[in-house]
Amino acid sequence: MPPNVGMPQKMRYVVKSLVGLVALGLAVVLPSLASASDDPDLIFKRSTVWHFLTPDHKLAVYAIDDPVVEGVACHFTLPEKGGVSGMFGLAEETSDISLACRQVGPISFKEKFEQGEDMYRQSRSLFFKKMQIVRGCDVKRNVLVYLVYSDKLIEGSPKNSTSTVPIMPWGDVPALKCADWLK
Repeated sequence: MPPNVGMPQKMRYVVKSLVGLVALGLAVVLPSLASASDDPDLIFKRSTVWHFLTPDHKLAVYAIDDPVVEGVACHFTLPEKGGVSGMFGLAEETSDISLACRQVGPISFKEKFEQGEDMYRQSRSLFFKKMQIVRGCDVKRNVLVYLVYSDKLIEGSPKNSTSTVPIMPWGDVPALKCADWLK
């Protein structure tokens, strides 16, 4: 902003800047708050770094059921930062996430899905980083494929983990074809 601009123009510039920042913040935060599924179940946490007066760094293991494919559950482990920044929710979490998905019952599909569609999303920093679990179908092998990764508004991370679930018969229930459920 030029230094010789009058006060009303400065005020308009400040207001426009604030409105722009609020809009950017909402555009980034609101999609992160709405996940593609219910919240995962915490199974357990294990401390990895001890801190004297603040929370420890931990590894947390969670379970989540696929909201579209009944009979599939995924477990994922992710680091949770402790310390002062972690205590106040200001820490940017690392992208080290592991994933294991399994058939836990007869598989049925609630609706059609797209290749690479979000199954679950979670914010991993105050504004710009999120973890995503996405689902796909290996048509040739009749296998569901799950990928977990984290991304950042400006710079993503190549760290990822993949898990597969072969669709098998369960008791008397025959195996469905995931290809029949792709959009």
